[in-house]
Amino acid sequence: MYYGNIKNFDVADGPGCRVSLFVSGCRNHCPGCFNEETWDFSFGERYTEETTDRILESLAPDYIQGLSLLGGDPFEPENQRELVLLLRRVRTELPKKDIWAYTGYTLERLQGEDSHPRCEVTDEMLSMIDILVDGPFIQLKKNISLRFRGSENQRIIDLPATLKTGTIVISHYMERD
Repeated sequence: MYYGNIKNFDVADGPGCRVSLFVSGCRNHCPGCFNEETWDFSFGERYTEETTDRILESLAPDYIQGLSLLGGDPFEPENQRELVLLLRRVRTELPKKDIWAYTGYTLERLQGEDSHPRCEVTDEMLSMIDILVDGPFIQLKKNISLRFRGSENQRIIDLPATLKTGTIVISHYMERD
């Protein structure tokens, strides 16, 4: 896996001060994407165990609320297989930190049998995420007044509540738009 950027003090991609990892690789190619260079799976730097260590070190201070995964798309199978290892460590070593993930795929597609981008670690990855911002960026539905999302079709999903109930539970962060 490659990544384009790590922001150690991000206040735009989730609540509070966060560490944000922008992974490389996306097959959605949404017109008007704000991060088009990350569509290339080889963009940026190779992700290593040292990268994970650096992210965990950046997450450690009390003033950091959590981790945000963006891209590219964290849910491309190539990215999931590496990111699930990072999420395991965050959940074990820093269990009070929240985890947000942004994807151009819908939750229904991620959970759908035999659908891209679902793979052998998708369910485990979903089980470790607190908030999922899902759906493709649609330029005709772009709205700059929205919090934590770029277009009106995208949802901010409370993933633990959704997985528990089996129905989509919209996060209170979306209600503030």
